[in-house]
Amino acid sequence: MKKILRIFFTTFLFFPLSAVFAQDLTGIWRGYFITEGGDQYKYEVQLDQSKKNGLSGVTYSYLDTRFYGKATAVGNFTRTSKAAMVQETRTVEVKMAGGSVACIMKCRLVYARSGKEEFLEGVYTSTYEKTDPMNGVAKGGNCGGGKVYLRKVATSDFYVESFLRNKKPANIPVTSSPEKTATAKTRVPKKPNSTLPKKSQPAKTVIAKKPEPAPVVVQPETKKPDVAVTKPVQPKIISTPVVIRDRKNDLIRTIPVNHTEVEISLYDNGEIDGDTISVYLDGVLILANKRLSNKPITYTLKVDESSPEHTLTMVAENMGRIPPNTSLMIVHDSDKRYQVSITSTEQKNAMVRFRYDPENRQN
Repeated sequence: MKKILRIFFTTFLFFPLSAVFAQDLTGIWRGYFITEGGDQYKYEVQLDQSKKNGLSGVTYSYLDTRFYGKATAVGNFTRTSKAAMVQETRTVEVKMAGGSVACIMKCRLVYARSGKEEFLEGVYTSTYEKTDPMNGVAKGGNCGGGKVYLRKVATSDFYVESFLRNKKPANIPVTSSPEKTATAKTRVPKKPNSTLPKKSQPAKTVIAKKPEPAPVVVQPETKKPDVAVTKPVQPKIISTPVVIRDRKNDLIRTIPVNHTEVEISLYDNGEIDGDTISVYLDGVLILANKRLSNKPITYTLKVDESSPEHTLTMVAENMGRIPPNTSLMIVHDSDKRYQVSITSTEQKNAMVRFRYDPENRQN
């Protein structure tokens, strides 16, 4: 089957965090888009915003700098609704194997800011740019959709367009690394010292003697040992970690499992760029600051009828060299295998729920 190259651009829904923050989309935005089928591609957008809120720019959709598609785009920005419409006009360059069909895209994204970092996240739709009978597609037909994750950066994976090079330095984003705050790290609370009351010693048996010449042993009354008064045990309250309480938590998938032990493996999904995650099981930290790579990070999840449902929450500790934080989860439930693509940021965690269902087990 011939591969179809997807070329994309965006519609922005932009919410500033403060009135003083300049609503200027000029600059380079880079990250990923993920198709509805779970395929992931790199994505770069270069934008120029005019004084009258017009937008123009280019997009790159690519696997690497040798295999990519480039397109031009125009649009406009409405400050009252804080939304930007950017429509891709045409592809101008394609570097890929023969048989590719380009698609025209636009996205609807939400703006978020964390310290000096700026993000755009949302969804996209696309249509075919041309009719191609060989691939069975028609111009304007549905080319699919999915999710987009972008961060404003200072450098391009290709080259900075002239409309950005000619801008004043103030319009070009400044390189900065995501700042980690103390709230981003979860400290496990110390267990309270529970002191058990000492057991009272039973009274010693005393042999009483009568004043007769011949001593007669009288069975003494054995005093009952004092019963210790034990205070009722207070239930342990597990506080919700800050990184779960203060971030959005998206449920990615619910997986039914048929066996009491499930093996979970985590990998970096894409280029290995230093992504680090922590994993929480039902709000309790089980894996802390683990660096993702092509070698699996494994965990055995135990479920049964008394505890049939558990939720794993993946928390991004950093964005790596290329944001966002992406991982691939492989789940083995005996002979069944599940694959889940996971994306998390400093504003959003990803959750996968496991539900024990032994009745659906196939022998």
